[in-house]
Amino acid sequence: MSTTATLTFAFRPLDPLKDADLLHSWVTHPKAAYWMMRDARLEDVERAYMEIAADEHHHALLGIGADGAPAFLMEYYDPAHRELVGLYEPEPGDVGMHFLTPATDTPVHGFTRAVITAVVARLFEDPATRRIVVEPDVRNTAVHALNEAVGFMPVREIRKPEKKALLSFCTRERFEKAVAAA
Repeated sequence: MSTTATLTFAFRPLDPLKDADLLHSWVTHPKAAYWMMRDARLEDVERAYMEIAADEHHHALLGIGADGAPAFLMEYYDPAHRELVGLYEPEPGDVGMHFLTPATDTPVHGFTRAVITAVVARLFEDPATRRIVVEPDVRNTAVHALNEAVGFMPVREIRKPEKKALLSFCTRERFEKAVAAA
């Protein structure tokens, strides 16, 4: 369990078939434009998450709210084998991360910050994780601010096949300092 303020989350593995309808509604919403699946069909979402489920270097979890309902999507991956191969020099203990909070008609103040805090805390629960790596679109200023709020340090822009991205890193020490200061 991870807690920030009054928001508590648990995590469970994503089931690509059972969770496909929910994920499809999340990733195709206009708010999820940076997820790059706006035009995805249900079958596309199922296929994409079946591939992740079969991949030893890429994993998907659902964050579960206190009410027991799925609240967000979390992906993590080994950047030496996925996403960032050839774009930076990975170090032992590097873990790549993505997260998605769904659109809502009733936003909760601090929710997305609580989510990213829970995601980063979850990854640092593994003592082998030394540094978390993210590569959001350079235009996604909202996520850059969230990343910095939990300790990510922007390093440089990189060119991925699908986007120009801001490569950023977060160490356990930077995360703990950022959370303590919040």
